[in-house]
Amino acid sequence: MKSFDLSLYLVLDPDLCRDHSMVETTMAAIAGGATLIQLRDKKAGTEGLIRVGRELMRAMEGTNVPLIVNDDIDAAIAIGAHGLHVGQDDLPSQIARDRLGPDKIIGLSIESEDVAQKVDHTIVDYVGIGPIFATATKPDHKPAIGFDGLEKLVRMVGLPSVAIGGLKGEHALPALESGADGIAVVSAICGQPDPKQATAYIAQKLKSARAYLSQ
Repeated sequence: MKSFDLSLYLVLDPDLCRDHSMVETTMAAIAGGATLIQLRDKKAGTEGLIRVGRELMRAMEGTNVPLIVNDDIDAAIAIGAHGLHVGQDDLPSQIARDRLGPDKIIGLSIESEDVAQKVDHTIVDYVGIGPIFATATKPDHKPAIGFDGLEKLVRMVGLPSVAIGGLKGEHALPALESGADGIAVVSAICGQPDPKQATAYIAQKLKSARAYLSQ
């Protein structure tokens, strides 16, 4: 049975995690309230991802927080990760589903209305929508869409969604107001002096936003 919570989605960045390893950052973030972890490292290669991913899976055992691998399906399978996240220029989601089977989580990046209209709900479990803002952690990203663009794409795609791209704790309310189920962050946690405290701050912002919206 698939189970995942997109509320506070941490995308690991190996360069930002120099002071705290990716494993240390992950465990601190989970203690602070992170609900899903994505392993993203475009420079590591499959073997490098497998090495770190297996360390993460061991460390995260018993936390009930899923580990998603970005792009590299061979690494995801070898790690035994809970799922895979693919972009528009990565492995087609149908092939990912065929190889991973029905029980793994598949996420897909959505950057435009054209892409949103073509998402297959029988294959994809959630979408990452953005970038909301321009961000240095992904220099090759598509043009920023802002919260207005987020709201439009959330309505169009009709799947669980997480907003991504330059987001911090103060963006929790506008992201949730736009209909997203959560926010994905990178530098707001990775590279912070105290990743646990940084995560707890964002988690509190999300909690406050949900309370405000439920009034």
